[in-house]
Amino acid sequence: MKLPSAPIVAVVGATGAVGRVMLDILAQRHYPASEVIAIASARSAGKKIPYGNGSLTVRALEPGVLNGIDLVLLDTPDDVAREWARPAVEAGAIVVDNSAAWRSDPDVPLVIPEANPEAVDRHKGIIANPNCATIGVVVPIAPLHKVYGLERLVVSTYQSTSGAGRGGVEELAEQSQKLVDEMDALSEGSLGGVAPKPEVFAASIAFNILPQIGGIKEDGFTSEEQKMLRETRKILSLPDVEVITTCVRVPTAVGHGAAVHARFSEPVDFEEVQGILRHAPGVKVTDLPNAHQSAGTDPCYVGRVRRDPFDPNALSFFTVSDNLRKGAALNAVQIAEILLPG
Repeated sequence: MKLPSAPIVAVVGATGAVGRVMLDILAQRHYPASEVIAIASARSAGKKIPYGNGSLTVRALEPGVLNGIDLVLLDTPDDVAREWARPAVEAGAIVVDNSAAWRSDPDVPLVIPEANPEAVDRHKGIIANPNCATIGVVVPIAPLHKVYGLERLVVSTYQSTSGAGRGGVEELAEQSQKLVDEMDALSEGSLGGVAPKPEVFAASIAFNILPQIGGIKEDGFTSEEQKMLRETRKILSLPDVEVITTCVRVPTAVGHGAAVHARFSEPVDFEEVQGILRHAPGVKVTDLPNAHQSAGTDPCYVGRVRRDPFDPNALSFFTVSDNLRKGAALNAVQIAEILLPG
């Protein structure tokens, strides 16, 4: 099932951090929508938000609002996605969902256009967008897997506060300002009672690193770490590939980084690897990939590519991408572009 050539598009969750970026990307990429509708919770109804050279009036997410919509770009909490995705499909829409609600459903394709665009054709009305950390790792891994055959991934992520929404960035800013005001305590190496109390994160995030994103499960891994395992396997159609992840929250505003160690079934040719990455869609090879470089841009920046001196089948690299764009909004819009006729 494809979209009409000029679909009516609804962005649900339009006032959130990712929703606003979705609107920006739809305009920037000149997506051929006949109409774009901004939808959010009832408390945001009536607000004006920017779109292109104009603005949109936000509509409330309520029964009937998705009638007549061709494409729904959904960025909401999981429970809201579960409640509204099926009714949207029943009303005639194709849904691209950015939540975790449908990612593990065997009937719902989980798609990164640079890695498995063909999976879009298997949709039954809903297409899932992967987790932002998974996308940033799989985009550069996918072309290497096609040549060498991926066997094992060991990943340590460095994930920005915007991954927790606008509240995460605000908490970072507020806590950082408080600690700057108490710089004497910082310079003495003792925060004592100075460290601000957290609300969004498990501990104070300002000038800190937190090796926990999501709840810790029975196996000791967090929900975020489990997502990368399950999603990487599904996207690459590798049900037995080994994926070991440690997900860490760091005090940056935008940009998820990852240190990646990958082992393949064949020996890797280092010169060939560099060529594969330079020509891979969605990848930009750079000397020093960093969060500031990625912010507001589309590529997954990859650098620090190294041979494993102890294993001819393995290599390491660092990657970073804007988690609001490629990690969420851009990936969804790229899926929407695949759905266009022709």
